[in-house]
Amino acid sequence: MTILSGHHLSVILNDQKLLDDVSFEVGAGELVGLIGPNGAGKSTLLKSLLGLQDLSAGHVVFQDKPLTQTPIEKRGRHMGYVAQGNICHWPMTVAKIVEMGRLPYQRLFRQTSQQDRNAVEAAFCAFDIEHLKDRLVSTLSGGERARVMLARAFAGQPDILIADEPTADLDPGHQLHVMNVLREQARKGCAIVVVLHDLNLAVRFCDRLYLLDQGCLKSCGESRTVVNATNMAQAYGIEALIGCHEAQDYIVPWRLTS
Repeated sequence: MTILSGHHLSVILNDQKLLDDVSFEVGAGELVGLIGPNGAGKSTLLKSLLGLQDLSAGHVVFQDKPLTQTPIEKRGRHMGYVAQGNICHWPMTVAKIVEMGRLPYQRLFRQTSQQDRNAVEAAFCAFDIEHLKDRLVSTLSGGERARVMLARAFAGQPDILIADEPTADLDPGHQLHVMNVLREQARKGCAIVVVLHDLNLAVRFCDRLYLLDQGCLKSCGESRTVVNATNMAQAYGIEALIGCHEAQDYIVPWRLTS
């Protein structure tokens, strides 16, 4: 079942076309990756799907209704978003930051419920940050902060999670850990959309990929359809070694094409 879809989306800012007639969809239980070079339009597409970016053309549908007709309260409960850079402006403890993920479910002066506490504890456990609970978020490393912001989003138990480069600041071990968690959440029925620059993570973990370049959709489908020699040369300007190990695809960027 399709959870979120964008139809013929275009975004023009200051006479520059950031997104050009791009269509996209993700269903329950899917982990879908957005790949492409810097400036390809990936973050613009995410913001458009979330209703955070005004569209020049096209429309977005969320759970079979136009996103523009979906109340903000419902979006807050059913859509999770982790922005690029994992910026946090509040000098709060990690525990308080993750607990904020439950705010869409809480009314003014309502006490925290057992369901809230269970969801927060599950998020701490999933992202291996229990030992950080009492730390100020401003004292964390970039990788630690990335995991905290993902935990905050998951504490809200959204139907769809949209994450912009969630593994960018993580060491290889935590990159694999986070992608395994995202994969497991998708298996449980959550729809997940991630922007990834690590092509190995994209081909290994994502059910489908969308390749963007210069605001246009160049290819979409299963990883073997999207990650091929022609697309890598045209979009990234690279020659790559593409193979399979233990029934999983991998890619090694090898040299520039020129």
